[in-house]
Amino acid sequence: MTTSVPAQSADRPLVELREVSRAYGEGGPPALAGIDLTVMAGESLAVLGPSGSGKSTLLHLIAGLDRPSGGRVTVDGLRVDRLGEAASARYRRSRIGMVFQFFHLLDDLTVADNVLLPAQLAGVPRAEARHRAAELLARLGVARHADAYPGRLSGGERQRVAVARALMNRPPLLLADEPTGALDSASGDGVRELLASLNADGQTIVLVTHDLRLAEACATRTVELVDGRVAAEAAA
Repeated sequence: MTTSVPAQSADRPLVELREVSRAYGEGGPPALAGIDLTVMAGESLAVLGPSGSGKSTLLHLIAGLDRPSGGRVTVDGLRVDRLGEAASARYRRSRIGMVFQFFHLLDDLTVADNVLLPAQLAGVPRAEARHRAAELLARLGVARHADAYPGRLSGGERQRVAVARALMNRPPLLLADEPTGALDSASGDGVRELLASLNADGQTIVLVTHDLRLAEACATRTVELVDGRVAAEAAA
């Protein structure tokens, strides 16, 4: 069973950043300084770099959670840097999925209801949403926990649930912020294998990480940021 990744033409850019900068306050160095970056549909890009290099800022700009001080951010043909608050929320519901280091699951909802939440917010019919959630939980190996609450799951299992939630609305782009950062070695290995499998099925992924094993396992290309600039780039 697959996750039914949206059909994407591998010869087109899905993410384009042009001369993107982001400064906070006055006088200090910018978090990003004139970044140019393209991610093609079907790629898995790992963004590496030390703390403070601009990795999370880059991810937030792609997600529409922040706006650049200058430059253009285009995702799936949409100028994300021009979106207002309501349009940004719609964009995140329909075009991206997000996975975080600390899962961000709702402890008072069951696993199934956590996964269903994005579909409910998007107005997907309940029967269709429940079928999709069941498909994802089975694909990601956590179907037996559908009626459990997140607090009863291991870290690796919670991250798999978070990935299922992120994929619920079939987003063209999956963003992952340190997805193995809060996991033990065995759980981290499972998430690395999962992300590699998703990319092999056609899911476009952009992740930021300190985990070189994650980049080696599931990235088709790596970019290293230093002081808000691209310092190195390589095919994995």
